[in-house]
Amino acid sequence: MAQNFKMLAKTLYGFEDILATELRNLGALKVEKGVRGVFFEGDTGFMYKANLSLRTALKILKPIASFPIRNEKDLYDKVYAMNWDRLMTVNNTFSIHATLSDAIFNHTQFVALKTKDAIADKFRNTEGRRPNVDVKHPDISINVHIHKNKVTISLDSSGASLHHRGYRTATNIAPINEVLAAGMLLLSGWDGQCDFMDPMCGSGTILVEAAMIACNIPANINRKEFAFEKWADFDGDLFEKIMDSSLNKAREFHHKIYGYDKAPSAVIKAKDNVRNANLAEYISIKEYNFFDTYKPVEGKLHMVFNPPYGERLQINMPEFYKSIGDALKQQYSNTTAWLITSNMESLKFVGLRPSRKIPLYNGKLESRFVKYDIYEGSKKGKYLNNKHETKE
Repeated sequence: MAQNFKMLAKTLYGFEDILATELRNLGALKVEKGVRGVFFEGDTGFMYKANLSLRTALKILKPIASFPIRNEKDLYDKVYAMNWDRLMTVNNTFSIHATLSDAIFNHTQFVALKTKDAIADKFRNTEGRRPNVDVKHPDISINVHIHKNKVTISLDSSGASLHHRGYRTATNIAPINEVLAAGMLLLSGWDGQCDFMDPMCGSGTILVEAAMIACNIPANINRKEFAFEKWADFDGDLFEKIMDSSLNKAREFHHKIYGYDKAPSAVIKAKDNVRNANLAEYISIKEYNFFDTYKPVEGKLHMVFNPPYGERLQINMPEFYKSIGDALKQQYSNTTAWLITSNMESLKFVGLRPSRKIPLYNGKLESRFVKYDIYEGSKKGKYLNNKHETKE
């Protein structure tokens, strides 16, 4: 019987709850939320499945050792004492990534260097030579986390961050991270039960993630590789079975997904990325300015978009955000509209009262993910009309 072990799924700030829900729905055991991460238990097959299927995870780490330290010599000695020959050979390349949390050390590079020296010296003293470091494409990725004086050594089963889905080859000037896009969609309650629109779609990331959620397609099905595929104990047959099983759970989507952008270059890039994700049959993308008068859909509409913040794109922000509010009020009744912005001041010019504001980070930018419920006429208008009719 396959043995369960503890793992850590790392995520973005604000996504801990939805990642925990994803893990439970996937079948994880002993799910426990942390800060920018969720601990859980599962077997090797579940580790494969987590990497393949989780939409809001950045990394899946497998802890292999934990110990207290007092100083840099302690760190070196205890890393050196580990049985590295069970995890890698002298012919494997490796890399070290360090994170510190209120730790006894101040510099991640120093910690990474000490850890690297301990591993390399161990092999040199037992095998006569040192394994090579490869920071870009290593065979073995090692994560060192130090909180106060406690060290946790983990194997990184993902490799490159899981936001690298594999479908996005073309990007625009300010692309949104795929994990951020998927998390926003899940926070917004998107479930594929109505039409969807991204009216400022850029390179199409939100559209692709929305279609994958609607069709229940594994988030990383288009990814070229995971770090665990280079591990000595990698079970290729098991991984193939998990991929097939995950794909068999895909479902049909009976609504429409629309993407618009006023930049011809963005539309071309978005269409390329949609084709790369094999989702062209579900997503329609057109060159169109959101602020022009045009009603594209009938019935309920779910909208999520990432408008320019003015960080890298020079725009008159008050006027721009006022235009967003006007377009939503005048053209998009019966719509749930969500947008993310780091420009908190400009939100005042939308002219609509948000029903929710969720703190998130877009890269290093502190942002708000904001919800607007657009009705047929305003609530105030409905109230005044009813009052007038009653008097008559």
